[in-house]
Amino acid sequence: MDNIAGKKSGLTWAVHISVAALVLLWIFPTLGLLISSFRTTDQIRTSGWWAALFPAVQNETLRTADPDDFRVGRDGYFVLEGNLYVVDGAVETPDDVVADVSVWGTSSREIDAYLPGETADLGDGETMTVQSNGDYIWTGNDEQLSGRGQRVFVTAESPPEFTLRNYQSVLFDPGNREGMSKAFFNTLTVTIPATIIPILIAAFAAYALAWMDFPGRALLVAAVVALLVVPLQLALIPLLSLHNDIGIGKGYLGVWLAHTGFGLPLAIYLLRNYMVGLPRDIIESAKVDGATDFQIFTKIVLPLSFPALASFAIFQFLWTWNDLLVAMVFLIDSSGETTVMTRQIVELLGTRGGDWEILATSAFVSIAVPLIVFFSMQRYLVRGLLAGSVK
Repeated sequence: MDNIAGKKSGLTWAVHISVAALVLLWIFPTLGLLISSFRTTDQIRTSGWWAALFPAVQNETLRTADPDDFRVGRDGYFVLEGNLYVVDGAVETPDDVVADVSVWGTSSREIDAYLPGETADLGDGETMTVQSNGDYIWTGNDEQLSGRGQRVFVTAESPPEFTLRNYQSVLFDPGNREGMSKAFFNTLTVTIPATIIPILIAAFAAYALAWMDFPGRALLVAAVVALLVVPLQLALIPLLSLHNDIGIGKGYLGVWLAHTGFGLPLAIYLLRNYMVGLPRDIIESAKVDGATDFQIFTKIVLPLSFPALASFAIFQFLWTWNDLLVAMVFLIDSSGETTVMTRQIVELLGTRGGDWEILATSAFVSIAVPLIVFFSMQRYLVRGLLAGSVK
């Protein structure tokens, strides 16, 4: 009875669990990247993105102001007052402090030696007091209050904090804006033509292989299927040598042609399978009415093949937008004028390796456009992928 038509398989639950697991594996990293792009450096270093909504406890090393510039005389001693977080540049005024110091110390071996409000005896009459909001009073003689500021180790609890400064730094800061903005437009310059060109060529080829009779058509279809399994890396160096020989070298034209060549087999295969499944009566009726192959192609086949065209456009756009290997081989130059976003992020890993908030923001900016493209056209994805599988 288990094989009766219409009866659900007993493995349906396994399929649902597998699909849910794949969705979660995709969502969690993307969600983590998004949340991290709004967090500060200290919060990223002290806790994971899943703890972004909870207070974070972190150990910090702060310094007082330089005593030579800010100390004042009082009862035969010198006194230096201020706020550790203001001196460190974390906030502008003591009223802006959100951290709550739980313990502090003046030695790296005893960072929890004192509670807020307690006075530390540093010897020879030198003392220091630190409050829970970072306010401090440092008292000592002329020799003790000189040189650099006193180093203070604090353990503080900070409430959740989200900021737009990361995006302002990546998109509007002159130090980052030029590189990321230029890389963004360079990526669009590569991706849009590299998506449109193979679609135009593959649409004509797919129609010919689907509805036009000519010698060798079956061999061409077999060749297209065979090209689907050719590794991209196998053709990189020969193709680059060909580009150099014909004079196009490393540039936009070369990378467009490379992406077109690597994407055409899948495009032709996908579109041909879809066009073969179109109703034959429509094509034959158009021919009886005197329509040419070009008119049938442009006015009947192309509009009906939009799901397959959109399906391949999604794949090609995502592939070219996220591509690094082809861009490095066919596009990168020493001036950096044609650097794409994937290459720019790799450079940020080297120059800004410690600024995780900048890296997370840059990475999310780079995936925002593919996400928009995918979700806006995903309804055509399944229809295009299943083209020709059922008649």
